Amino acid sequence: MIAFADVNYFEPWWVQIIKSIVIFAVIFAMLPILIVYERKLLGRFQARYGPNRVGPFGLLQPLAEIVKFAMKEPFRTATSIGFLYRIAPVIAIVTAVGALAIIPFGGVQHVFGQRVGLYGIDVSIGPLYVFALAGISFYGIMLGGWASGSKYAFLGAMRGAAQLISYEVSQSLALVGVIITAQTLSLTGIVHAQQGLWFFIPQFAGFLIYLVASFAETNRAPFDLLEADTEIIGYFTEYGGTPFVAYLFAEYANMIVVSAIAVTLFFGGWLLPFGLHPPGWVDPIVVVAKIILVFTFFIWVRTTLPRLRYDQLMSFGWKILLPLATLNLLVTAIIVVT
Repeated sequence: MIAFADVNYFEPWWVQIIKSIVIFAVIFAMLPILIVYERKLLGRFQARYGPNRVGPFGLLQPLAEIVKFAMKEPFRTATSIGFLYRIAPVIAIVTAVGALAIIPFGGVQHVFGQRVGLYGIDVSIGPLYVFALAGISFYGIMLGGWASGSKYAFLGAMRGAAQLISYEVSQSLALVGVIITAQTLSLTGIVHAQQGLWFFIPQFAGFLIYLVASFAETNRAPFDLLEADTEIIGYFTEYGGTPFVAYLFAEYANMIVVSAIAVTLFFGGWLLPFGLHPPGWVDPIVVVAKIILVFTFFIWVRTTLPRLRYDQLMSFGWKILLPLATLNLLVTAIIVVT
């Protein structure tokens, strides 16, 4: 592994295993919480109640739906390719959760006499690691549509892949501005570089570009064309039951990933404003609170902006967002050099 990247491990292998289990457990537990949070918030934005029947205050509604999907009879079209049809949602989940391994929720703390980093791994190629997994998640979409054996699903997969590739370029260029400013690719190093000033201020244009591109990367409004009511195509058209929930889980996990990256690269990670230095155990709470704020903004945009047409989406990505991202990168490089 050292041949590919410098890995700053502070703990033995068994601690790494425990942290991996914790990351998976926390993400799986957060899915129903985020679903009910989004529905409740959408209800408030639209002057209605939202879920309020299943469980106290409707909090068990996501659990009821998960059980409903899990109990559905497994079904696939006769023209589908069984192995690839089943493995496509797994690829989407693994790549989404794997990206969370490098998100720092704090620095290195002493836990029971052992130095433990509040992150999965700290690699010197942090953003490249995330985009490598994003490139692999592309196959989860393409395989899901192609292996379904349906022309509509395949067309939806092609459209989804084009959307991801188009906006991933602008998203990556927006992060390069932060990397140039921080002079490091380590996410923990980028957080430490924001001790005096969060990069949200000098890289405000880059942050806006990253945020807009993240809406398209996570298939969220106003770029949620793959699940639009007026569309009849989508890479998950032929999926139902547990595989469909797997794709839904991957979408929410990707929202957590892009929110966590925004917090780490633009909002100082676990750092508090005004130079405040709380105890180390507060660091994860600070990061989670910031992630929830960014996640809330995703929901706010969903209930506010109308959905674009597909030609508008592609034109905006290539003709407006990409030139702006390139210009932001050039200006940042000139300022840093001079």
